[in-house]
Amino acid sequence: MSRLGTLGARLHRGEVGYDFIAKRKIWYSVSILITITAFVGLVVRGLNMSIDFQGGAVFTTPKTSVSVSSAEHAAEQASGKDAVVQQLGTGGLRIQVSGVDTGKSDQIKEKLATDLKVDSDAINADLVGPSWGETIANKAWTGLGVFMVLVVIYLAIAFEWRMALAALVALIHDITITVGVYALVGFEVSPGTVIGLLTILGYSLYDTVVVFDSLKEGSKDIVKQNRWTYSEIANRSINSTLVRSINTTVVALLPVAGLLFIGGGLLGAGMLNDISLSLFVGLAAGAYSSIFIATPLVTDLKEREQQMKMLKKRVLARRAAAAAKGEPLPAAVPEDDEPEDMEPEDATPAVVGQRVQPASRNRGRGRPSGKRR
Repeated sequence: MSRLGTLGARLHRGEVGYDFIAKRKIWYSVSILITITAFVGLVVRGLNMSIDFQGGAVFTTPKTSVSVSSAEHAAEQASGKDAVVQQLGTGGLRIQVSGVDTGKSDQIKEKLATDLKVDSDAINADLVGPSWGETIANKAWTGLGVFMVLVVIYLAIAFEWRMALAALVALIHDITITVGVYALVGFEVSPGTVIGLLTILGYSLYDTVVVFDSLKEGSKDIVKQNRWTYSEIANRSINSTLVRSINTTVVALLPVAGLLFIGGGLLGAGMLNDISLSLFVGLAAGAYSSIFIATPLVTDLKEREQQMKMLKKRVLARRAAAAAKGEPLPAAVPEDDEPEDMEPEDATPAVVGQRVQPASRNRGRGRPSGKRR
């Protein structure tokens, strides 16, 4: 077995572990700092909305030797506005100019044909109205709202309302960070970006639900024992699913990283950046929030209950008594074993000492009596 597999097995059995819950204030501070940075970037720089949302014209040229920077300069001179130019695989260029009408589009097309030294009829011009982008945006917000409501209802039924609330906070955390990264790096926000944002919501919930399921199973009948607190069982749930979360996240990030860094970076396919960046940032943020945000938040909410407060007092009292007697303290919840304090009160006490087998009633039956010959 590999070292990672061995570590995962030891984490699952509770032989080793990292105390995530005890350091939750650190994770909260880091998340708040990242979220504030993303929000400031969103307010200061804003989002670079694509032509699909703003409206304008898209010009597609045949194969040309003109560079992207030269074509961008020519388009800005012809239109008087900012232009976005992308290199196509055929050797042509895709030039986007926002906020132009049909008459202005024809003038820009003629000017581009002259500057790029191509035939005017070979340049394909398409006009995009802003109403189409507004419709797409409204449907995306509607879909996001419906998704959030359904997720909260499902988690509240399958688990409990505290876990539903924590999952909702983690989702908002992931979306805010992803949108803030788009504002900071200046990548174009297109319908592909919206699709990517809606896609990462499922990935973000996957790791969270896995940890919640382990926590629900581990905290069953928790108030009937006095060996571990809720936070300790929550920490065990994170550690037991940690390697699984890392493996699934890395496997999902590898192809997305290929699209972002190789397809969009090395090969220059800029159209891949709009969806690949949202997937890459969202997957990483989702794995982070399931470990450092969602479960610690559930623990904070759960330990506000009176039952959990009383349980913590009993656990601490027992440990103080054990420490005074020099007895060893429990380090982790045993795997597949019920805690010793959860035995029924009317259970028959175990026999101490050597067990004496009763003599069989049939022993010696059928043997001849008398002395051995």
